[in-house]
Amino acid sequence: MSWFEAFILGLVQGLTEFLPISSSAHLRLTAAFAGWEDPGAAFTAITQIGTETAVLLYFRKDIARIVSAWSRSLFDKAMRSDHDARTGWLVIVGSIPIGVLGITLKDQIEGPFRDLRLTATMLIVMGVVLGIADRLAARDETGGRHRAARERKSLKELGVRDGLIFGACQAMALIPGVSRSGATISGGLFMGYTREAAARYSFLLAIPAVLASGLFELKDATEGGHVSWGPTVFATVIAFGVGYAVIAWFMKFITTKSFMPFVVYRILLGILLIVLVSAGVLSPHAGESVRNPVGTSQHE
Repeated sequence: MSWFEAFILGLVQGLTEFLPISSSAHLRLTAAFAGWEDPGAAFTAITQIGTETAVLLYFRKDIARIVSAWSRSLFDKAMRSDHDARTGWLVIVGSIPIGVLGITLKDQIEGPFRDLRLTATMLIVMGVVLGIADRLAARDETGGRHRAARERKSLKELGVRDGLIFGACQAMALIPGVSRSGATISGGLFMGYTREAAARYSFLLAIPAVLASGLFELKDATEGGHVSWGPTVFATVIAFGVGYAVIAWFMKFITTKSFMPFVVYRILLGILLIVLVSAGVLSPHAGESVRNPVGTSQHE
């Protein structure tokens, strides 16, 4: 991988990780359109360490409060009813589905799931799902001629059932094109949470899963000896800086705006991709490597 490729892919990772448009799909498509080899699932996982570090920094006060309350709840039963302590436990519970499926489906994630036809289908399907969920949220917020506005739930109302549903939605993001934030936010909106609450919990829920995935892939890459460390670390740093700026913008955006621009973008991109693959302009496996090393080609 060249330094230029690392810069572009790090930029794409940072721009798309927190938006409901699928960062893994955009990394895959960037490589395909540019004629580069697929950066691979491992490269994606490691650069996500950069974007998750941005989450840790942006939500540092929330995270410190949650970790403190959760730690105290281990020894103080009275603390277990505390909202922050309960959030800590629910993040752990919600991380179980993606952890189990991530290990079980590792070969599929790095192989068949990276087919561009599947990516395009997921972009469209999840775009429609997000659009319906967003429409339901807007209807609750504004009401209508024959119905009053309905107050949506905050994270203080989050329980084990909803935590597991959030976790199941997050696990769907193992398929490129789904989008971790898109799936979990959609699930939250369908369950009646506000846009801000769904997005905030989506980001918090992603921390254990993404960091664990990145460290797991980092271990494999180190043992395999295939990694071009310079470009990979460079891409991760770029992803961190850009990702932090995107989080700050996105959290402000969703307080007053709907997700419809992202819905339209996903559907149009999915349709374009299907047309290009059907016309033979792109192969369903465009940009794939012979193997899946972290940021290296079969010629290195």
